[in-house]
Amino acid sequence: MSGPYDDILHLPHPVSSRHVPMSRADRAAQFSPFAALTGYDAAIEETGRLTDPETEPDEQDKLLLGKQLQQLSDHLKEQPVVDVTYFIPDERKEGGRLAHRSGTVRRVDSCLRVLELTDGTKIPFSALRELSSSLFYRLAAAENEQ
Repeated sequence: MSGPYDDILHLPHPVSSRHVPMSRADRAAQFSPFAALTGYDAAIEETGRLTDPETEPDEQDKLLLGKQLQQLSDHLKEQPVVDVTYFIPDERKEGGRLAHRSGTVRRVDSCLRVLELTDGTKIPFSALRELSSSLFYRLAAAENEQ
């Protein structure tokens, strides 16, 4: 049985002498799906991302944090190590997240109202939620002995 294309059916594939052949990846990209709603997936993901509401410490916690900051400031020469829990506001939505960091205290700046660690981390006093240090326990034990 013969057909209308029998004369060209077994000829070699033509190769252009002027144009470089396209790579397989570039050819495949021509047929990839078209994203009509650019950014839609990112918007959905952002909407679904959860944040924690910002809770302010009560007056008793604020007094305790103030006392602890003063103790850190008074004992900077001892290079106290502190575990800090602080709130980081979200840049895009209401709320944020609690973060934890441990480090050696470099400075307690009461003018700028910032706790600075030796790694360069600066935490505003207003973001502080909890401080923990062996220094506090040692000072409390010494206070109880008196």
